Amino acid sequence: MPACSHRHLPQSGLSLSPKSLRKMFVFGAFSYLVAACATPAISLAADKNFRWSSGGDATTQDPHGQDESFTKSVNNLVYERLIQPGKDMSPTPWLATSWKNTSPTKWLVNLRKGVRFHDGTAFTAEDVVFSFERAAKSKQFKSYAIPVGVAKKIDDYTVEFTTAVPIPTTLINLGEVPIMSRKWAEKNNSTTPQDFTTKEVTFASRNAMGTGPYKLVSYEPGIKTTHKKNPDWWGIKDGRYESNIETLEYRPIASAATRMAALKSGELEFVQDPAPQEVPLLKSDPKLKVWEGEETRFIAVALDQARDELLFSDVKGKNPFKDKRVRQALYQAIDIIAIQKQVMRGLSIPTAIAQPDPKGEGIPAALEKRLPLDIAAAKKLLADAGYANGFGFTLHCPNDRYVNDEKICVALAAMWAKIGLNVSVDAMPKAQYFQRTPKREFSACLQGWGDKNRDGMYTLKPVLHSFSATGYGESNYGNFKNLELDQLIEKAEVEMDPKTRQQLINQAVELVQKEVLVIPLHRQVIPWVSSSSVTLIHSSDNKISPIWVKMK
Repeated sequence: MPACSHRHLPQSGLSLSPKSLRKMFVFGAFSYLVAACATPAISLAADKNFRWSSGGDATTQDPHGQDESFTKSVNNLVYERLIQPGKDMSPTPWLATSWKNTSPTKWLVNLRKGVRFHDGTAFTAEDVVFSFERAAKSKQFKSYAIPVGVAKKIDDYTVEFTTAVPIPTTLINLGEVPIMSRKWAEKNNSTTPQDFTTKEVTFASRNAMGTGPYKLVSYEPGIKTTHKKNPDWWGIKDGRYESNIETLEYRPIASAATRMAALKSGELEFVQDPAPQEVPLLKSDPKLKVWEGEETRFIAVALDQARDELLFSDVKGKNPFKDKRVRQALYQAIDIIAIQKQVMRGLSIPTAIAQPDPKGEGIPAALEKRLPLDIAAAKKLLADAGYANGFGFTLHCPNDRYVNDEKICVALAAMWAKIGLNVSVDAMPKAQYFQRTPKREFSACLQGWGDKNRDGMYTLKPVLHSFSATGYGESNYGNFKNLELDQLIEKAEVEMDPKTRQQLINQAVELVQKEVLVIPLHRQVIPWVSSSSVTLIHSSDNKISPIWVKMK
């Protein structure tokens, strides 16, 4: 890129207003697409620079700060975990080389030797113990860290985890916590995870230092994030670095048209979220490659079922969403096929199950049956609930996180208008959206949830159980509490017999459907698009792994 288009900001203590960020983004995007300087661009063959984009940005560099998929995909460039997905998404030894269940409540984990952090210090058991203790304090990661129990250093390369009772998902949880350097965190006053919901800015939220294949060079929120290859990464000797790229430049570009213009002009090598309506034309362009597959993520509508008076509504003194009949009316007024065909352009799979991967999670196919579209029935349900004349409320949505997220919300508002509901759509960037959703500030909101673990508990516990300080219900944005559901989830969490455990999970899923606790919409089919000179691995978790990207 021309030198004059680079705008460097401090990496810590950054405080920018949304207005300032918008102005800086506009400038950055403009200079990115227009050759405003005379300095010639360095050739791709010389620097092997992989330039990529999507509509939003990573919200933090703190690996325990935000449990949001795109942010984690960027954090994963720097921070590694004990166990990580391989090319086929199967659990693969990473910073851990092996593990053993030594008793029903104890796991012994052997760590990889010879691994060093980016500052040259050795990776040891102390860093693992510290990272799990730190993650247990996080609002976002404690649902993974707390269930593995107490971490204890046995020697420099052995850690023992002890739980109070046998937990069937301990091994999965061990692979969900990024590992930080204890010394680096202590040196930089970052032993406590960033509280993203309070807009807190910390050293760790603007800087990064891990053991991973890439080092963070610069983080300019809303403008550009740059990483460079870590030449000392242990995975190079191990044969895991299959890429020929040396540097990564990520630029968030809000406009889909602008992103695609940059790709077609050669200013980018990869766009993670092309507009669905463009995909058929992109497939016919010989200079481009389209990579697509089903994502393990569901999209749903969460409804506030806790407050006695609904926020952002013209209904005073009560909360219509506490009534199952109202929730069901909203569900049955949704034309999910119209959303699939007209909004998603075919890139969605309608679902009745609020789980990312029902088939892989062992949930019976018989439960994949949506309530039918029935406007007359929906109107009757509203009338029976005392809202024959409808009511008004606001649907809050991100506009840069999910495929056509804002357009989905606009379509829903139009569909609900047919049963007498006056729905306003308030869409905002995910950086703002995800600061507010954990605090349950919305009456109704669009929610996406994905995981790669093929285990129903990784949705039931954080999303569908009622909230508790021990890690349950952290992402229950409707803040509902169903005692029967909570009991099923809690029993399944500690049930060691696989058959009985699956029965409990299935019963919980069926109860969520019966009570319409959330309104499921679809699972996304994710298209990626790259230059024809790029080869990569398309992952069902929608996270690109640059160590497997090759450029001609």
